[in-house]
Amino acid sequence: MTNPVLNSKVAELVQTRPSVAPKHNPAVPRDEFANLFADKLKLSGHAKTRLESRDIQLGAAEWQRVLGGVDKAAAKGSRESLVLLDDVALVVSVKNRTVITAVDRANLKDNVFTNIDSAVVV
Repeated sequence: MTNPVLNSKVAELVQTRPSVAPKHNPAVPRDEFANLFADKLKLSGHAKTRLESRDIQLGAAEWQRVLGGVDKAAAKGSRESLVLLDDVALVVSVKNRTVITAVDRANLKDNVFTNIDSAVVV
């Protein structure tokens, strides 16, 4: 059963409104992360944006190394860790298992990482 729209202006807008397909969000991480690691490690919205804007692409092997680094930091009681992976630095909330931000080599110079209690080189 459908409910008719009683307001003629609203009815007109509803009828003439074009159907819009959902837009692809360019900040969504690569399929490899979403398919393999989303249940073990999350990406914050900020991290997604940084990965996309800086064109940082990590494959399954790299994400596995990051995950291993987070596990090591957790075993030592870390809360917020800097995970260094080849040419990429990731700040990770170990407690929440969430990547907070990502920086590539080109943007590392003169950066200061604050609010971390550990660093892991993977």
